[in-house]
Amino acid sequence: MEKAIEPELCRTMKEVRQGVDAIDAELVALLAQRFGYMRAAARIKQDRSAVRDEDRKRAVIDAAVAAARAQGMPDDFVARLWEDLVETSIAYEDGEWVRQRG
Repeated sequence: MEKAIEPELCRTMKEVRQGVDAIDAELVALLAQRFGYMRAAARIKQDRSAVRDEDRKRAVIDAAVAAARAQGMPDDFVARLWEDLVETSIAYEDGEWVRQRG
């Protein structure tokens, strides 16, 4: 895959698509790393009830929304995306908590 250029420098749809594809690959790699932390959390937390922490969930979503706002992104989209990401992460961590102690 060719190296992507900055969005402001794109002159063709090929360049735009290369940039989007590169970002998507980076996002998947970052999500894989994030889920690695969920596995670590499942390993570290001794009590299954500690997997769901509503205060932490709210703090994570609020931080993402604030970061989105600072970047000029649509914060309502980021709030929905992070809600889904965090809920999926909690479900994954819960499954890992059970699997690791199986």
